Amino acid sequence: MSSVHRLLDRVSPVRKWLGVGLDLVFPPACCYCHTQLESSADGLLCLACREELVDNRATCPRCGSGGLPNQASGTCLHCHDEKLYFDSVVRLGRYEGTLRTAVLRIKSQRHRALAIALGDLLASARCERLLSLEAEAIVPIPMHWSRRLWRGANSREVLGERLASRLQLPLAAHLLARSRRTAPQASLPPTRRLANVRGAFRAGTHPELPGARLLLVDDIMTTGATVNEAAKTLTRAGAKVVAIIVLARAEGLG
Repeated sequence: MSSVHRLLDRVSPVRKWLGVGLDLVFPPACCYCHTQLESSADGLLCLACREELVDNRATCPRCGSGGLPNQASGTCLHCHDEKLYFDSVVRLGRYEGTLRTAVLRIKSQRHRALAIALGDLLASARCERLLSLEAEAIVPIPMHWSRRLWRGANSREVLGERLASRLQLPLAAHLLARSRRTAPQASLPPTRRLANVRGAFRAGTHPELPGARLLLVDDIMTTGATVNEAAKTLTRAGAKVVAIIVLARAEGLG
């Protein structure tokens, strides 16, 4: 046995008992509802919160809405007339209730632990579907540098990091960048959101981009304007497949 393996054998039990000791001194709590957890090994969310955050109702595989797709066209009433540059949408749940509150919280740097927990939950709850997409890299929706400076955090990057770790895929944030600052989509009516993000992204010349199969990560998908514009930028730069993965999906594209 090598010296490295002997060292790891010694450290692993120590780390295990150290974790138990820390749990006794500082009992872990759910990072959403703050209910005390029995052990940090159970994760950062309690069972009740995990059950509330995951919605397993059927969705349209093309746009992620709750409308069931037509078997012939593969589209639903929300997306059958829409020009979409992404191939599918995977979501954790609807943008309502507990999930809505959680998504709004992680926009603040103070709730980074919750963002990490949601990323882990998204990866585990939708693991089978995500693996079926055969993605080669994960790309988070980028934030303009000025907004990043003001807010101090990009929840999409945190989600992307957790998904990349859990799915064992590279995080390719360098493939997509903001070309200009835009008004927050939530502050605009749906009719103005498409124009607001038009031309807002750029994809550089990267050898790994042509023919790539990508997972594009966002926290909220409402009208779909932002992810569609980002997906258009990536596909026009050569990406073969762009699938959207979001925590929460509002109903409809209009």
